[in-house]
Amino acid sequence: MPATITSIAHYFPPDVYPNSYFEQYLDTSDEWIIERTGIRERRFAKNGATSDLIVPAAKLCIERRGIELKDIDCIIVATVTPDYLFPATACVVQNKLGIPNAWGFDLSAACSGFLFALVTAVKLVESGGVRNVLLCGADKMSAIVDFDDRAQAVLFGDGAGVALIEMSEDPELGVLDHILHIDGEGGKFLYQAAGGSAKPASIETVKNREHYIHQEGQAVFKAAVKGMADVSVEIMKRNNLTNDDVDWLVPHQANLRIISATADRMGLSMDKVMVNIDKYANTTAATIPSCLSQWWEQGKLKKGDKLVLASFGAGFTWGAVYMKWSL
Repeated sequence: MPATITSIAHYFPPDVYPNSYFEQYLDTSDEWIIERTGIRERRFAKNGATSDLIVPAAKLCIERRGIELKDIDCIIVATVTPDYLFPATACVVQNKLGIPNAWGFDLSAACSGFLFALVTAVKLVESGGVRNVLLCGADKMSAIVDFDDRAQAVLFGDGAGVALIEMSEDPELGVLDHILHIDGEGGKFLYQAAGGSAKPASIETVKNREHYIHQEGQAVFKAAVKGMADVSVEIMKRNNLTNDDVDWLVPHQANLRIISATADRMGLSMDKVMVNIDKYANTTAATIPSCLSQWWEQGKLKKGDKLVLASFGAGFTWGAVYMKWSL
């Protein structure tokens, strides 16, 4: 019997920053940003931390499932913007929600974080080690974006998506297959240079702006187009799926051109692809769960729908999950 998503919710901060915000002080334009990325606006949290994005989504997710806080066994937070290096943001979330019995941890896989954490949560539940996992994908990217760098300032947003993972009541529904990869050779193209043990924070690292994202856009773009498309096609072949069988592609929202290229390789029209990058930009670990939550709320996502979830991120990390929707 597979494990599955039994509840889902999302949260975005209320403050909207359209492309015109960046036109005021950077050498860029609304037209250029839309053409290159597909992004029209994004949300930034003026205050608080990543845990503050998670808490409202988690409360709604738990409420929708109708379980008590004492019944939550485990909390996993996928993020690259933890509240602190330690304690884990999972501990912060547990405390803020008042969950008495859960253990948990953070997982760092950049934009692939939600998929890596989803597979981890599924296997924990299927093993019998826990009954359920509160699975959180969230990032406050505004905390690490260099807003003076036009190449990255326009790309990211803040948000959270939270799912509850439990055993499925139907052996046909749930997470049925996954393919996950890492390649450390890609680390040099997308990283945060300082703040870890390799390069602890210092006056010099702050002056050199080494606590912001470093990204070589073209190298990442090329790798992402190939990696996300290849793994999506591979999981289709492994499960004997045709393009007619796939109801929804749920891709990581990094760039509309990457999303379109992946859909094209899979033989899917864009009306079978979940896209919210235009309104929220790249929220890293929150992109996939927020899409699932939005489409479910809008009644577009139906029980039994066949989904391919696909992502690519720093590391490099990438992967795909095949599941049949349970809600």
